[in-house]
Amino acid sequence: MKYDKFIFIFVLILVSSFWLLTSVNVSALTEAEIQAQETKWKAELEATEKEIAEWENILNQTKTGTASLERDAALLNAKINEAKAFIRKRQIQINQLTLDIGLKTKTIAELEEKMNRGKESLASILKSTNELDSFSLVEVMLSNKNFSQFFEDVDSYNSIKTSLETQFNEIRYLQAKTDEERSKLDKKRIAEADTKAKIEADKKKVEIDEAEKQRLININKSQEKTYEQVISEKEKKAAQIRAALFALRDTEGIAFGDALKYATLASQKTGVRPALILAILTQESDLGKNQGSCLVNNLDTGDGAGKNTGTFFEKVMKAPRDTVPFKNITERLGKDWKMTPVSCPPGKIYVSGRGFGGGMGPSQFIPSTWELFKNKLGGLLGIKPDNVNPWNPEHAILATAIYMADLGASSGGYTAERNAACWYYSGRSCDNKSPANSFYGTQVLAKAENIQLTMIDPLEGF
Repeated sequence: MKYDKFIFIFVLILVSSFWLLTSVNVSALTEAEIQAQETKWKAELEATEKEIAEWENILNQTKTGTASLERDAALLNAKINEAKAFIRKRQIQINQLTLDIGLKTKTIAELEEKMNRGKESLASILKSTNELDSFSLVEVMLSNKNFSQFFEDVDSYNSIKTSLETQFNEIRYLQAKTDEERSKLDKKRIAEADTKAKIEADKKKVEIDEAEKQRLININKSQEKTYEQVISEKEKKAAQIRAALFALRDTEGIAFGDALKYATLASQKTGVRPALILAILTQESDLGKNQGSCLVNNLDTGDGAGKNTGTFFEKVMKAPRDTVPFKNITERLGKDWKMTPVSCPPGKIYVSGRGFGGGMGPSQFIPSTWELFKNKLGGLLGIKPDNVNPWNPEHAILATAIYMADLGASSGGYTAERNAACWYYSGRSCDNKSPANSFYGTQVLAKAENIQLTMIDPLEGF
C-alpha cells in the first residue's frame, strides 16, 4: 500500500538531515600532524624574519661606511643574503599555501559529494510525495485502513512536508558553503602563483648582484681600476640607458629617461609600478611593428586601408561608436582624421567576433574609451580635458597607468598585473578562449621584469 511509504520516507529524511549536517574530515593527515607541520613552519618563518632583519641592519650600517670597492661589495653581499632569506621565507609560505590548497580541495570535493547525495535523496522523496499527493479519497475508502489510521498518516505526511523544507535549506547551505570554499581556494591559488613569481624574480636579481659583487672583488684584488673609475663607468652606462630611444607606437620615440620620468610620475598618481606601465607601451609598440597601422577613410562605415600598403580593411573602426569621437578628438587637436594612423583590425574582412582596430597613439586607446578618460587625465595633468592628446607621450603614459589601475594592477602581484594586461588588450582576464589573450599578459610581465632588471635598477643612485 502507498500508505506504507510514510514511515520509510520520514526515516529517510531524518537520516538525510543527519549526514547533511555532519562535519567532514577534509584531510588524510591527522589534526596532530597538521598542527605539528604548522608549528614547524611558524618557527622557520620567525627565524627567517629575524635573519632578514639582521641583514637589513648590516645593510644600513654598511651604507654609512666610506665609499670604496670593498664597501660596495659588502653592500651587495648584504643585499644578496637578505634576498636569499626572503626567498626562503616565501618558499615556506608556498608550503603553507600548498597544504591549505590541498585541504580546501578535499573540503570542496566532500561538500559536493554530500550535496549530490542530498539531491538524490530529495529527488526520491519528492517522487514519493507526488505519488501520495495523487492518492484519492476513493482509494482511502477502498483500503483496509480505518479513518483514524488515515488521519495519523496525514499528520505524518505534514511532517514530511516540513522536513522537505528543512532539507531544501540544508542543500542551499551546502551550496553556499561550497561556493565560499571555492572562493577561498581561488585566492590561495593566486597567492601561491604570485609568491612563486616573486621568488623567480628575486632569484634573477640575486644572480645579477652576485655577478656584480664578484666583479668588484676581482677588480679590488687586481687593482686594475680605481673606485672612481668604476663609478665613472656606471655613470656612463646610466647615461646611455637614459638616452636610449624608447619606441612608441604611431608617434616619435622618446629618450628612456623621459619615459621613465613620466612613468614614475604616473605611478605616484595611480600605484601602478613604472616597469609595468612601460612594458604595456613596449608591447603595443611591438604589436604595431607586426600589424602595421591603418588610416580611416570612411567615417560612416569605419572602413580604411593600410597606411603604407593601401590594403583595404573593412571596419577598421566601429562606426559610429568610435568614428564620431575620433573625428572630434582629431579636430580638437588640429589633426586631419584621414591622415592620422590608428591600429589595424586583426583581419581585412569583417566577420563576427573578429573585433576592430582604431587604437590611437602609444597607449592604443580606442576613441570612445579615450573620451571616458579625458576628464580624469586633464585633472591629473592640470590641463583642459579637451587638450589631452593620445599621441603625446606624457599623456599616453598617464592614460595607460590610469586604465591599468582601474583594471586592478595597482594591487600588485603577478596574477593581478597579468590579468590587468589581458583586460587592457582584450577586455577580459587571461584565459584560453578565442581570440587568444594570455600571450599578451605573459609577454607584458616578461617585458616588465626585463625593464626593471636591465634598465631601471642600473639607474639606482645615478
